[in-house]
Amino acid sequence: MTPAIDLAKQRGLDYQVHEYTHDSSAPSFGLEAAEKLGVDVTQVFKTLVVSTDTGALAVAILPVDKTLNFKKMAKALSANKLLPCKKVQMADPKQVARSTGYVLGGVSPLGQKKRLKTVIDRSAQAQPTIYVSGGRRGLEIELPPAQLAETLAACFDAITDD
Repeated sequence: MTPAIDLAKQRGLDYQVHEYTHDSSAPSFGLEAAEKLGVDVTQVFKTLVVSTDTGALAVAILPVDKTLNFKKMAKALSANKLLPCKKVQMADPKQVARSTGYVLGGVSPLGQKKRLKTVIDRSAQAQPTIYVSGGRRGLEIELPPAQLAETLAACFDAITDD
């Protein structure tokens, strides 16, 4: 189906695929996913790609109803020895597509062309499973957060605005 689902299958992850009809006029891809799947927003996570002050790209995975805190993300990347940086900002959409192989609104943390350093918001640890993009709009993968972190060699940290 998608590189994300192929990877989940290949790794033998405990996952489920959920599909819904994407509405191109929806203001938020993540909130649309939660609503159409009938899932609490605290379980649906978005995948954002940031660019560091050194030019490296990294991935932030956070609840769809939260906002990424750039300072906390930069601190998490440095403190967890993933990438040395002082600042991050949203990455250029063209750069995101080139690096991940996915289009905005369908960027999955799984199966990216080039695996990027990843931080998952620690709120995921309180959930038995979380939903992340399956690699295209209208496709979500549900899986345990610990399996996602292990597959991506990601760390958990506080990266959202409180």
